[in-house]
Amino acid sequence: MAFETILVETKGAVGIITLNRPKALNALNALLIREMNAALSTFDADKAVGCIILTGGDKAFAAGADIREMKDMTFRQVTEENFLEEWDHINTIRKPIIAAVSGYCLGGGFEFALAADILIAAETARFALPEVTLGVIPGGGGTQRLAHAIGKSKAMEMILSGRMIDASEAERLGVAARVVPSEKLLEEAISLAEKITNLSQPVITSAKRAVRAAFEMPLSEGLAFERKSIHALFALEDQKEGMAAFLEKRKPIFKGK
Repeated sequence: MAFETILVETKGAVGIITLNRPKALNALNALLIREMNAALSTFDADKAVGCIILTGGDKAFAAGADIREMKDMTFRQVTEENFLEEWDHINTIRKPIIAAVSGYCLGGGFEFALAADILIAAETARFALPEVTLGVIPGGGGTQRLAHAIGKSKAMEMILSGRMIDASEAERLGVAARVVPSEKLLEEAISLAEKITNLSQPVITSAKRAVRAAFEMPLSEGLAFERKSIHALFALEDQKEGMAAFLEKRKPIFKGK
């Protein structure tokens, strides 16, 4: 499938989606969202792909939603069209998503990075939700995911002021899993993705669902969900292989079943 606003490639079992509107600093217009969603779905359905990397350019992961496209939208239009509904598609992807972020990661770009399962930041990465300076609020999950990630007070400070943070503060706050040199960003993301793809994919999918449940359920329900999930994994050949390999002091050979 040919795309206009993204680049798509695979490296082994890793699918890579690169946002590619460099002249607009990868601003998120409707076409880019549709193409990104299509690529995510394609990789999610591909049995040869075990992990997905979402990245951008050196200057910007994504500088936010395309303001030119949004500026003249009306209340009636955004409500009738359920504006931003397509942005929720990333939540339906079963496979792990790693956001590899360099440069500006602002507004909607930050929201997509927060929606990923793991965020790796280059030293040049800069994060902000500046929507209040444009007369709106974050609408792609930013108010919810940032609060979950860093707590109410810090999230309020960033969202109510639009303050930008650098990569080191993002790591300190728990937004980024780690910070790496800019020139090694994609290499580090691929290395992590390969570690994930070498494990049992049904187990990885179950683990992702369980962690996400922690943000969507009360603790008692989340614990019950986790317990049911691990019970189900005892039906897998991979569970038998993993534990046998541990006892036999050898590397497990997972078959994904």
